[in-house]
Amino acid sequence: MNPQATGATQRESETGPILEMRGIYRSFIKDRQEIPVLQDVNLAIQRDEIVCLVGESGCGKTTAGKIITGLLEPSQGDILIEGRSMTDYKGREKSLLRRQLQIVHQDPFASLNPAHTIGDILSFPLKRHHLTKGGAALKRRIWELLTMVDLTPPGDIVNKYPHQLSGGQRQRVSIARSLTVGPKLIVADEAVSMVDVSIRITLLKMLQRLQRELGLTIVFITHDLALAKYFAWEGRIAVMYLGRIVEIGRTPEVIANPSHPYTRALLAAVPEADPDMTRQKQALQLRSDEIPKLTDIPTGCAFHPRCPFFVPGACDTVVPQLAAAPGFEQQVACIPVQQGMALRETAE
Repeated sequence: MNPQATGATQRESETGPILEMRGIYRSFIKDRQEIPVLQDVNLAIQRDEIVCLVGESGCGKTTAGKIITGLLEPSQGDILIEGRSMTDYKGREKSLLRRQLQIVHQDPFASLNPAHTIGDILSFPLKRHHLTKGGAALKRRIWELLTMVDLTPPGDIVNKYPHQLSGGQRQRVSIARSLTVGPKLIVADEAVSMVDVSIRITLLKMLQRLQRELGLTIVFITHDLALAKYFAWEGRIAVMYLGRIVEIGRTPEVIANPSHPYTRALLAAVPEADPDMTRQKQALQLRSDEIPKLTDIPTGCAFHPRCPFFVPGACDTVVPQLAAAPGFEQQVACIPVQQGMALRETAE
């Protein structure tokens, strides 16, 4: 092998995206009917960044997260890890790859084995992958993990069972478990949606701290744009609708200057702390409030039956691709917006 070529490949893996989704499709079969959950999803995730996948239930964001971590295989398309296809990883390399990609599930009570203590739950991956040597080192590492997720003193937690902890504590254990194998990327799937509102911010701050301290890449899945705004203010937001990414860009741009009509509708529905601000919001009047079924996705742009900027003969026949649009820094999949028509109608 050419040493120069090897060096170039190594430099590319160090500077390029940590993960890429290229033309990802994923369908499921139910009652002999094919249900397309993801359609032509393309996403490049940079190392050490936070990306939020935002959208209504059923838009495919959880399926995308499972494909990113290798829990599901795409029906079509490719996943690249540091420039290399996930299908190229075999044997020990594949085992190491799985350690690098971890997921924190939505329901910590369902994802933690109720028959095992917290110490057992954290020790299993450490033992399985031979990440510690000896009982003293194992205990020390478990203490470190519990301290990292603010479960202190560890001695009060390690011998308890999941049902003896609060929802927030259980989710912290889930996060600690994902950190046992030293991952590079973590998918947090609605990681704070099942805990009390009063402690959501503390969990998000902890994840932000871990992301900075450990150099993690985090894909945060949520249906709540307000949470996405808070958690990924220095990262990016990708808005999904019926299996496709319809808008993606830096969080401040998406929040302050949303381009896709669907994103505008989502933001208009977010309540503000100040009631006067909520009342002053100008809600985007959709043509329909009904969300199409995955078994009957409209032709062309899937949002066109609801879109106030609908252009007959274009929106209902052509599937728009993510591209730049005048007046916006982010990319958007909307023909009227890309042609500047939506801006003109809004101004009028």
